[in-house]
Amino acid sequence: MSESKAETIVKNLKERGLTIGSVESLTAGLFASTIASIPGASEVLSASYVTYKAEQKEKLLGISHDEIIKYGVVSQHIANEMAMRGRKRLGVDICVSFTGNAGPTSEPGSAPVGRVNMAVSTKYGLVEIQQDFEGLRNEIRSACVEMMLDQLISILG
Repeated sequence: MSESKAETIVKNLKERGLTIGSVESLTAGLFASTIASIPGASEVLSASYVTYKAEQKEKLLGISHDEIIKYGVVSQHIANEMAMRGRKRLGVDICVSFTGNAGPTSEPGSAPVGRVNMAVSTKYGLVEIQQDFEGLRNEIRSACVEMMLDQLISILG
């Protein structure tokens, strides 16, 4: 992970007086851990949900079972809901979300290995990100976090 990217984000959030949180599925807390590795992160990192199972997306975020069945757990719709609902439930200014299939296998009719949907929710709106990554399981997870760090640097300027 790029520590300098995380440092830049923490610094920019502090300067703006903003808080951040995450709702993570395939990354299982890797984003929050990356931000938390920076000294002073406690001023900006408020909270995080790890909703690895679909049932936890329903229970912790209030995403309906019907939505999960209709769109699939790995979908832009669910990533958007995770970020928007997470921002409200965690009480943060910015919430990022990650859902995807890091492999090693894919069920018939489900998202292919490497497919990731992410979102960033702010009071100004939503940024949607879909990416197909290649690599091993933990390489995909790390690549998701790197891409999100780049996105946040772009948003925060």
